[in-house]
Formats: sequence, C-alpha cells, structure tokens
Amino acid sequence: MSASDAPILFLDSGVGGLSVLAPTRALLPAAPVVYVADNAGFPYGTKTEGEIAARVPALLGRLVERYRPRLIVIACNTASTIALGAVRTALDVPVVGTVPAIKPAAEASVTRVIGVLGTEATVRQPYVDDLTARFAADCTVLRHGSATLVALAEGKLAGAPPDLDAYRAVMAGLLDQPGGECIDVVVNACTHFPLVVEELAAVSPPGLRFVDGGPGIARRVAYLTAGQEWPAGDATGRAVFTRGDAAALALGSALARFGLARIEEL
Repeated sequence: MSASDAPILFLDSGVGGLSVLAPTRALLPAAPVVYVADNAGFPYGTKTEGEIAARVPALLGRLVERYRPRLIVIACNTASTIALGAVRTALDVPVVGTVPAIKPAAEASVTRVIGVLGTEATVRQPYVDDLTARFAADCTVLRHGSATLVALAEGKLAGAPPDLDAYRAVMAGLLDQPGGECIDVVVNACTHFPLVVEELAAVSPPGLRFVDGGPGIARRVAYLTAGQEWPAGDATGRAVFTRGDAAALALGSALARFGLARIEEL
C-alpha cells in the first residue's frame, strides 16, 4: 500500500458513525475510507466501562494491523469517553475521538438550559461532567440516556418505517424532567442520533435546536491530514462488519449512499 492509499478508519458499534463519515467525506472526497461497524459488540451504550475499555483498544489493534490507516476516528461517543486515552497510548496512529457537543450548545442557548441525549453509558461519564464545568457552567444541563434511540437509528437505515410514538417517548425522557420545558438546545451525544434528527424534531416543541459533533470532527480530520497525498479522483470506501449476518448485508444499499461500495467481514 502506498502512502496515498492509506485510509482513514472510522469505528462505531453500528451505523451511527456514518453521521461523522458524511461530513468528513464532504471535506475530503478523495480520502480512502474504511468504516468499521462492530456489530459483534453492538450496542456499546449498554455495556460496562470495563467491557468497552477492554474491547475497543484490542479491536483497533487488529484493525490497524489489517488496514494500516493513516488516522483513526472513534466515531462513537461511548467508546471515546471511555477508551480514547487507552487507544492513543496503545497505537502509534493519530486518533480523533468524538465527544458531546456541549460547548457549541452552550454558546447557542438563550435560555441557558440545554439537554444531552446520549447512550446510558455516555451520559453518566465524568467526561460529560468535565465538559459541562468547562463550557456550560452557567447552564442547567439535563441528560437522558436511551438505547431505544440507537435501535431506531439502526432500523431507519435498514428501511424500517418511523415510529413517532417511540421518538416522542425518548424526547419525553428529557423534556419531562424538572426544567425540561426550558431546554432550547439539545446535544445529540451519540453518533446514531443525528441520523434521526428529523424524527426527533418532528416530535419536539417548535424551535428546539439539535447540535452534534460531526462537522467539528470532520474539520479536525481535515486539519490533521492537510498536505497529505490522496489517490486521484473521488475515493470509494469499504464497510467492515465484525460479524457477518443478514442484517449487515441488508444495509448494502444504504451504505452505498455514504460511499461505502464494498462490504467485508473482519
């Protein structure tokens, strides 16, 4: 493999990282991409910190040996908030993590009440406490963890019709908390959730804004790879699943819309 062919590797437990891949490909259309969906470990958000801390660095070690990436994007808030430090220590490859977009949410909020929607594992992390203290100290930050919303996003990509009552119940978990009626900005703190932002907006009060970290991560990747060589022309990418099954294969047409023309099993 030549230096120009070395890919950017994205890792998520499922399809959520596509919300990070899309803005990255918009900025770097010639970049070779390997998108890894760790469906054998799906979902990360309901696992313990110990399980994530053990699984993610070990899996990325195998992926680095196989694909020799120039840069890794952990396109998952849960994995990033738990395992990012360990991955950076273990691997001699630049690693970009995904963290809740609390800073831009606080900058945009007028009411000074913001919501954080994430997985159960993400919303309980001290990392979220730290981001809140650093960037939203004058805000009330309400959190809600939802595994249901991850499943809804996976289902949407697979072609399932939207269940607006299910989305409404997820938003109620956030908005029905004391003070929740004052929320004016919601952080989609799971990469799956931007994939269903239209459905979330449809069951939310008018004017409620949703923000996520995808565009910022894309800009960071572009900055870190500035001046590097890429293959000529727009690059096609590959999707890699850690477990081959019918559900993974059924995503072929949806993945192709994100430039992932090939599907492989690790």
